Amino acid sequence: MREKLIELNNVTFTYEADEDGTPGYTAVRDVSLDIYKGEFVAVLGHNGSGKSTLAKMMNAIYEPTEGTVTVNGILVDSEEKGDEIRRIVGMVFQNPDNQIVATIVEDDVAFGPENLGVEPSEIRRRVDEALKTVGMYELREREPHKLSGGQKQRVAIAGVLAMQTQGIILDEPTAMLDPTGREEVLKTIIRLNREIGITVVLITHFMDEAVQADRVVVMDKGEIIADGTPREIFARGEFLREHSLDVPQSTELCRRLGFEECILTPAECVEKISSVLGGAAQ
Repeated sequence: MREKLIELNNVTFTYEADEDGTPGYTAVRDVSLDIYKGEFVAVLGHNGSGKSTLAKMMNAIYEPTEGTVTVNGILVDSEEKGDEIRRIVGMVFQNPDNQIVATIVEDDVAFGPENLGVEPSEIRRRVDEALKTVGMYELREREPHKLSGGQKQRVAIAGVLAMQTQGIILDEPTAMLDPTGREEVLKTIIRLNREIGITVVLITHFMDEAVQADRVVVMDKGEIIADGTPREIFARGEFLREHSLDVPQSTELCRRLGFEECILTPAECVEKISSVLGGAAQ
């Protein structure tokens, strides 16, 4: 039986009105969602759909206005529990520059374990291991401002790994990166999940990233409107377009070519077209 890492039960979150007159609004309404240990879940939604607010509740940055959030059996109901929960589930944000706190890469990765009071020798071991895992060990003495955006995000992920969390929540970590940086970060995320077994919740608006997940959760107007495998979700192209989303390019191409099944990746698309052309040649 699969174990749950994160549980959200009938969760609502409402932002209060600001002193400058900005009105309050409800960003997430009556959401229930379970994330299982070792799972890779992508959360899709257009801007303002509530997906980032949902992610921050999973990481105890926000407490729900209504309902309950539980992380590895710990109820998110006070600021005091925040540090404990963030030792279980870490978070990587959109802008890598906002996450760098040190002037040397390895010092930045060591920041989290140092705050946890980990012994220096164990910190050294964790930092080296984390940097090797994300492919940044050779640049451990580099100044962060000399890194590319993708490299900075990999350093941020290493910082979470060094705290030995069971899961990582990534809030649109590739939104500010070029295609090369996006590919670097996505490969790192997939490897952490598939090879190490770390639970991943990826908030994204890139369809080709969501294709890599075990599950895709779709949000709109603060609610979950779909939850299924990538193939189940992207087979519903018209439904997604009604909610200001799209399907992967390979899916759309094969649909226009008249293929009935839902094709997800470029490799699948090439294989399908080749098989059709090969059959026609015979």
